[in-house]
Amino acid sequence: MRYVINPPAVVTVPTADGADFPVHRIYCVGRNYAEHAQEMGFSGREPPFFFLKPADTVVPVADGATGQIEYPTLTSNFHHEIELVVAIGIGGSHIQAADAARHIWGYAVGLDMTRRDLQTEMKKQGRPWCIGKAFEQSAPIGPLLPLAQTGELTAGAITLAVNGTRRQTGDLKELIWNVNETIEALSRAWTLQPGDLIYTGTPAGVGAVVRGDVMEGAIDGLGTLRVAVH
Repeated sequence: MRYVINPPAVVTVPTADGADFPVHRIYCVGRNYAEHAQEMGFSGREPPFFFLKPADTVVPVADGATGQIEYPTLTSNFHHEIELVVAIGIGGSHIQAADAARHIWGYAVGLDMTRRDLQTEMKKQGRPWCIGKAFEQSAPIGPLLPLAQTGELTAGAITLAVNGTRRQTGDLKELIWNVNETIEALSRAWTLQPGDLIYTGTPAGVGAVVRGDVMEGAIDGLGTLRVAVH
């Protein structure tokens, strides 16, 4: 095959066994912890909703390493959101929640970085807020651990600290829509593909970071993701 330009490199995330997981799409779940929904001005178990990030927003961070991201342009309110990431190994559409686990390859710790001021302004104007979410280096992620090693993750602490001070604290059991329900809802709207990543939502305590800050996110059973802003 002859291309008119050089094709982009395949985006990958490292796995615990040293192999690479190729990324297809990134789906993100909005307002999926009750306390975070409340801090964003909402409450209750609203129907799940989703937004996407391009695959090349991924910043893979090796186990024990400190990832590096640049403070993005156009914002003065750059927010952290710690999230459980689910990697899809077997695709499908109209997947039932009871069958969802067999479609999961594994899990990782991830950050959904957000230009909050831009997102808020777009919401006020009733416009799409991709500019607040889908920008370069907005999806740092640690190594993927296979479900065969971790088992299904339905509970466990999820936390984030900035410069050693705890900002976010939650538990995976507090997800409004759990992982299997999320996969069911997503697969009604899109045909999930091997290589898809699902960022499942963040607990309360989101806040701003500045240049020089170091974020440390952790999820029980998955280890720690460490990312510095410069």
